[in-house]
Amino acid sequence: MAANSMTAKQAVVGGLWTEVPVLRLVLGMCPTLAVTASVKPALTMGLSVLFVLFCSNIVVSLMRNLLKPHLRILMFTLTIATFVTIADLFLKAFMPEMSEVLGPYVGLIIVNCIIIARAEACASKNGIFISAVDAISMGVGFTIVLCLLASVRELISAGTIFGVQIMWKSFVPWVAMSLPVGAFITLGLMLGLVNLLTGKKS
Repeated sequence: MAANSMTAKQAVVGGLWTEVPVLRLVLGMCPTLAVTASVKPALTMGLSVLFVLFCSNIVVSLMRNLLKPHLRILMFTLTIATFVTIADLFLKAFMPEMSEVLGPYVGLIIVNCIIIARAEACASKNGIFISAVDAISMGVGFTIVLCLLASVRELISAGTIFGVQIMWKSFVPWVAMSLPVGAFITLGLMLGLVNLLTGKKS
């Protein structure tokens, strides 16, 4: 098994800036486009992904020396599925309305590229501490992007953020921003802005 290949600083900087899953690696597009019509479901999805990412990274790190190459992906998937089921049942038990709003997208965390990518790239090669730091920074980075995207869409489509009226009374909402086209427009502008700030041309 490979030796430690990442420092805590690299994990934090990577998750919050240089490797932000949505804006730099373009991973996790399904929930990013589907649940960002308003901030509450976006925040719930972000925290759910953070929980699954943290727990699965810890477990994968613990069993990294036992992993066989041909069973690696299977073990990753089973581990991730266990924690996704826990998150899904928690939402159904304690936040049934939010669970209904998120619909199948909680279950689809199992196939979220961000989580299996971190299991492969970090947790299977590093100890618990680095794996935990990597999971937290990646999860927080993902949650921040979801909330930013949702804030823009909710503000323009309804004049609110977290359901609180922000825009003036005469403001005319642009309902299209609550639809899939609004997600594509907002995400495209955010990607363009990040590329502009980082000088990325292709």
